[in-house]
Amino acid sequence: MNMLQLPNSNVENLESGDTARKQPEVVLLNTKQWSFVQNRYNLTPREREIAELICQGLRNGRIAKTLSIKPGTVKTHTRNIYRKVHVKSKIAMLLRFVTDARDLATQWGQVHSVSITE
Repeated sequence: MNMLQLPNSNVENLESGDTARKQPEVVLLNTKQWSFVQNRYNLTPREREIAELICQGLRNGRIAKTLSIKPGTVKTHTRNIYRKVHVKSKIAMLLRFVTDARDLATQWGQVHSVSITE
């Protein structure tokens, strides 16, 4: 089955003929801000890595493939992050991290901006 591909579409063809959405790279927090979040919530390095991928919009299956772990392991880490950050969803986690980063930037007199690249 052929799929209609519109100009400037975010769809790329894979070897097998399947198609996948190509997501723009979104940078919500810089390295310093991620370190702050990791320390504030006592996240392990793996939890931070998974939190970063979640905040980039990746789903559990893609995170599992990227890190060469099982989706259930991603789910367990995500649950642990929720517990430490006191949230119940990925969007609540993202908003908490962005708010914390904004507060950190305000303390240091920096302006925080979000950059999106294709």
